[in-house]
Amino acid sequence: MAAVKNLVVGAGLSGSVVARKIVEELDESVVVIDSRNHIGGNSYDYRDDVTGIVVHKYGPHIFHTNNKEVWDFISRFTKWRPYQHKVHGFVDGQFVPIPFNLNSLRMVFPRVLADKIENKLLDKIGFNKKVSILELRKVNDKDLEFLAQYIYEKIFLEYTIKQLGLSPNEIDSSVFGRVPIYISRDDRYFQDKYQGIPLNTYTEMFRKMLEHPDIKVELKTPFDKAMKYERLFWTGSVDEFFDYTFGVLPYRSVVFDFLTFNQEKFQAVASVNNYPTNYDFTRMTEYKHFLADWSDKTIVSCEYPIDFSIGKNDRIYPIANNDNIALCEKYIDLAKRLPNVYFFGRLGDYKYYDMDEAAERAFEVFKKIKEGR
Repeated sequence: MAAVKNLVVGAGLSGSVVARKIVEELDESVVVIDSRNHIGGNSYDYRDDVTGIVVHKYGPHIFHTNNKEVWDFISRFTKWRPYQHKVHGFVDGQFVPIPFNLNSLRMVFPRVLADKIENKLLDKIGFNKKVSILELRKVNDKDLEFLAQYIYEKIFLEYTIKQLGLSPNEIDSSVFGRVPIYISRDDRYFQDKYQGIPLNTYTEMFRKMLEHPDIKVELKTPFDKAMKYERLFWTGSVDEFFDYTFGVLPYRSVVFDFLTFNQEKFQAVASVNNYPTNYDFTRMTEYKHFLADWSDKTIVSCEYPIDFSIGKNDRIYPIANNDNIALCEKYIDLAKRLPNVYFFGRLGDYKYYDMDEAAERAFEVFKKIKEGR
């Protein structure tokens, strides 16, 4: 069997972006393989046969970025439905905006207390600012410390235990910073300049990205070390590539339970997070919000986080703590010794990436190839 010029393992966003860049800018052929029976990785979606609603098979994906280069590149392969994502949390019997903001503050606290805390937030941090729980805890003010503790207990603590299977003190502190408090009345989950949902599905977007005479896609095709290639682009799990030499990198997986209801709408926004401990699921997503699909029925998914087990479920969330990061570094050291093999993506880097960050990382990998050619 002749060697493949460029072999990309994984037909998700990271692998698809690199494949397209190679054929267009290096004028070289690419073979993309994926063990699944579809392209798009965890961004894969489909239109339900009964309701006509577009469903995200692996949970909600909203494309958002401040990077114009990324937005312009992705926009070549799709038109967008402008969409501003809003999320509610179920807190003390109420559905309140998440991340916690000034509107949330007034919904959960009495007016006198809300006025007092809001004034201090504006005075010590400023309007239209973001502050993490960690930063808020460091402010020398008992009322703001109370707010930080309230958000920690009501929004972060139980959700994190269910989501990652660990208590917050077992997780790297960077995780706390991903859930900021907004000192504003902006209820959007993201404030990025560019936001949207592909008008004709993510799957169609990926199909167009991979549609090129010099790109060959082979699905239901696991990687085999007997395969020959000049360059290998690996977006799978880095520990799997090295046959788990140092042990298995822990992940959390998710079981999605899809429910169809005989009603037009189930909830006010697409995603409701932070269900209390008497529910085993963490998030409910109603998919018709994304593309405004009309139906007299609606489809909702409930997400039940579980531990990842090889061969039984999918890796979804890397668990970032000191031990796991140290284990990953051992694999990264091995990876650096391999010529013409490139590891990237959420699994290849063992990092949580939003979609735009995955694209940026793919750009970075391609740039190294182009410059070193």
